Amino acid sequence: MWDVLAGPYLAAAGLLVAAGVPKVVDPMNLARAIRAAGLPAGRTVVRLGALAEVVVGLWALIAPGRYAATLVAAAYLAFTVFVVRVLRRGGVVGSCGCFGKADTPATRTHAALTGAAALVAAAVAVDPPVSAWSGADALTWTTVALAALVGFLAWQVMAVLPTLTPAAVRSTGRS
Repeated sequence: MWDVLAGPYLAAAGLLVAAGVPKVVDPMNLARAIRAAGLPAGRTVVRLGALAEVVVGLWALIAPGRYAATLVAAAYLAFTVFVVRVLRRGGVVGSCGCFGKADTPATRTHAALTGAAALVAAAVAVDPPVSAWSGADALTWTTVALAALVGFLAWQVMAVLPTLTPAAVRSTGRS
């Protein structure tokens, strides 16, 4: 299973780190988004959650295994539930704060990608790699490079693409 899911799993773990670091530094965008979705959240709780997100992501990258994959799956399941909640509320939140920015809107694509990441991580948790990094060869490093590309593209789809709609461009004054 690891041979098939290594790329998407590593991309998902890397996204946890990439999305968590900005929220550790400035947790307010996510705190506002959580409150706007009708849930309680303060700066300290969000910062601690973001720190946990970074730690889980790093653990999943360095030592992928059953426990790390389970935590990655749980994180992405929580993200999916949050994004779906925002969407069901009629999109009352202009940003989900997922990447520490105020302009990361919740979209169905975002929910689908986080849901897929949860499923990939759950599959890895069920059938974890015995030793993911032992005997790393050219194929392993190619997989890592492709995982980085997939993670970058997923970030683009979730955080950048929604801001490029004609309405978003007009609302920010960009032309």
